[in-house]
Amino acid sequence: MPSPTDPSATTSTGEAVSLPCVMAFNANDPSGAGGLGADVAAMSSASAHVLPVVTGAYVRDSSDIHGHVAFDEEAVDDQARCALEDMTVQAIKVGFVGTPENLSAIAEIASDYPDLPLVAYMPSLAWWNEVDMENYLDAFAELLLPQTTVLVGNHSTLCRWLLPDWADEKPPGPRDVARAAAEHGVAYTLVTGFNAADQYLESHLATPETVLATARYERFEATFTGAGDTLSAALAALIAVGADLQTACAEALTYLDQCLDAGFQPGMGHAMPDRLFWAHDGDESEDDEGEDAGPGTDDFPVGDTKH
Repeated sequence: MPSPTDPSATTSTGEAVSLPCVMAFNANDPSGAGGLGADVAAMSSASAHVLPVVTGAYVRDSSDIHGHVAFDEEAVDDQARCALEDMTVQAIKVGFVGTPENLSAIAEIASDYPDLPLVAYMPSLAWWNEVDMENYLDAFAELLLPQTTVLVGNHSTLCRWLLPDWADEKPPGPRDVARAAAEHGVAYTLVTGFNAADQYLESHLATPETVLATARYERFEATFTGAGDTLSAALAALIAVGADLQTACAEALTYLDQCLDAGFQPGMGHAMPDRLFWAHDGDESEDDEGEDAGPGTDDFPVGDTKH
């Protein structure tokens, strides 16, 4: 199998590979809010080449998820291994893949590439029936979390999943969530949507021992769909490009913030991030061209955004 990080890799014509590759396992989302469409747009914005593996398809509009059709695990496995035998990959991103069987296939693939960082995103599954949801969450915890480098998810979603018996009146903090994830083998947890004072929301990159960084955002009035896939995809791509984890988190959160600033409402339901805001921003002056729109490399952007 190809080396996961071989800077000397070449194409069939002998030319050096110029873009890092990220394999994304996710469902297709016909609304364009999340899923593989979000992965491709966000990762491409971070200058990564996406290897999209279709694990199934949502039946959804801009308001709600009405159902999901899963691919057979053999089809998922065949897609991924065919691409992996041909191309060098620098990171893996796993979104919603539909069934415990698909999770098992992806876990086997990840175990064959143990040096690859794996970013796993857990969306809200409140739309699903309880039995399927519980079976999926149990399989994810058992099969995929032990191979996950960074787990990304909303605070309430991760708490309901990883800390279902939490009895303290005070909600779990970032280290509590990271500690629960670490019991399954997760090294780092990026938890979003912490309620803070003064109408702010916070995101925390944490381990069981410490909170590595915190970002504060002013609460946004619109309801967005697709933010989690956007953030986790950008994070995976930035890690693949070579950024250290803290820098990658900072830049991914800033990118998401800009996507939401430029968000739009294509249908009658929720707003969606504009992941290609940078390609059609007519407000930038010529003097600003070429300037780095991302944050500094020392820490998360703090207190200067709207979300």
